Amino acid sequence: MSAADLECIELETTTPVTHSVIWLHGLGASGDDFVPVVPELDVPENLGVRFIFPHAPVRPITINNGMAMRGWYDITSLNFDEREQDLAGTQASADAVDALIEQEISRGVPAANIVLAGFSQGGAIALFAGLTSKHRVAGILALSTYLPLGDTAFEAMTKHSDDRNTLPIFFAHGSHDEVILLKYAKESRDALLGKGFDVNWSTWPMAHSVMPEEIVAMSVWFKTQWRK
Repeated sequence: MSAADLECIELETTTPVTHSVIWLHGLGASGDDFVPVVPELDVPENLGVRFIFPHAPVRPITINNGMAMRGWYDITSLNFDEREQDLAGTQASADAVDALIEQEISRGVPAANIVLAGFSQGGAIALFAGLTSKHRVAGILALSTYLPLGDTAFEAMTKHSDDRNTLPIFFAHGSHDEVILLKYAKESRDALLGKGFDVNWSTWPMAHSVMPEEIVAMSVWFKTQWRK
């Protein structure tokens, strides 16, 4: 997939735009999902941030009886210990994110001012793409998610000479999440910490969702990245 293959919603807080956030939705949702969060992030009035919310392609999802819906890759089971992961779908979506990064660079926003963000399946792609992309972005916001194909991602990461493991990561998860169990998120967190990543980890008393207090914490983290 290329950037042109993805329809996107775009919001700009003010001009000129100096920073970008590429925000990926979860399985079965759409780019509209996190648009309402932008006003709650309390972006500084003098900071031009372009929020890009791409719509994932429609594809059959095995775990949902093959029903076609928006998804970044196929899922065969919620048993993360035994299921086969969709490397081709994951890589294709990561390539599409890479193309969006390059599009932003061509519009005058350096990779160092671009944050990848995502929820659930979108967060998984944000993590995978952030580790494997040819560009080192500013950071990764990973909500209610996990790192897919960790061995593949870490192997690809070693090919970069840009201290990729210094990327700051905001990683948040619900303590009552029954879709992506907390233990799987913790395993991904520990794997990232083991590679030296700066992981801002938090758990929240919620299921597979986002809560207001979590958005406040996200806002604080975003502002830290925007001040750099």
